[in-house]
Amino acid sequence: MPETVTIVINEAAYGKERAWNALRLAQAMIIADVNVNIFLLEDGVSIAKKGQHPPEGYYNLEKMLAELIKRGVKVRACGTCTRARGLSQDDLVDGVEVGKIFDLVDWVKESRSVLSF
Repeated sequence: MPETVTIVINEAAYGKERAWNALRLAQAMIIADVNVNIFLLEDGVSIAKKGQHPPEGYYNLEKMLAELIKRGVKVRACGTCTRARGLSQDDLVDGVEVGKIFDLVDWVKESRSVLSF
């Protein structure tokens, strides 16, 4: 049975490249047959916002996240963090669930590694 890794992303969608690198790492882990969970905290919830329009030739985190979900990655966005930023479930990429900090607790317990970006 493949191991599980949980990635916590705190960084906003664009500005620095931490969120992009976290999703790139998740893509590589899937190829390496690792189960991946992604928990979005703080400004990291912006990664899951529908309707992103980055500049031409720039990476698109919405599309990257949607592709990861299609490949079986579980993604949850902190409910407190989404509400604080005026986001609801309807604002998020299909497949992203609004979650609770206790969801993250469960993922940490089941994961071999927890990485934070």
